[in-house]
Amino acid sequence: MPFRPIVERRRRFVVVVDDSPECRVAMRFASARAAHVEGGSLILFHVIPPVEFQHWLGVQETMREEQFEGAEELLGQISEELSDYCGVRPEIYIREGNPPEELQKFIEEEKDLFALFLGASTDESPGPLIDYFTGPMAGKLTCPVVIVPGNLAIDEIDEMA
Repeated sequence: MPFRPIVERRRRFVVVVDDSPECRVAMRFASARAAHVEGGSLILFHVIPPVEFQHWLGVQETMREEQFEGAEELLGQISEELSDYCGVRPEIYIREGNPPEELQKFIEEEKDLFALFLGASTDESPGPLIDYFTGPMAGKLTCPVVIVPGNLAIDEIDEMA
């Protein structure tokens, strides 16, 4: 099979945002990579678990709206920090549901993702998303998975990126 010429394309990096310390490491690494790659851009992806309060529909909807507003505020703040750090203004995606399933759907929908960045926990297990995407799903993904060790220091990340 002959090789085809490489065509210029966007390089969209997606990083999952949650409240874990390793997430901060993965975000910094992914944003630095996006800044150093021609055509690089960054996506901040966050999943809100479904609200399970079922007694009053109005209360449930209010709780859901508050979760979305809190997520938008957090991701907006992180977006500003990362933009100040590396000059890349991230896109923001917020979904509701099971995090591994929602992330898988997102990857399938977005055809031009260049890599998925996940922060590995320093605990006994690297984390549920890493377990999910490095198991049977690994061979079915449409983009590479980059696992960023959660114990990296900021200066180590800056040297690598």
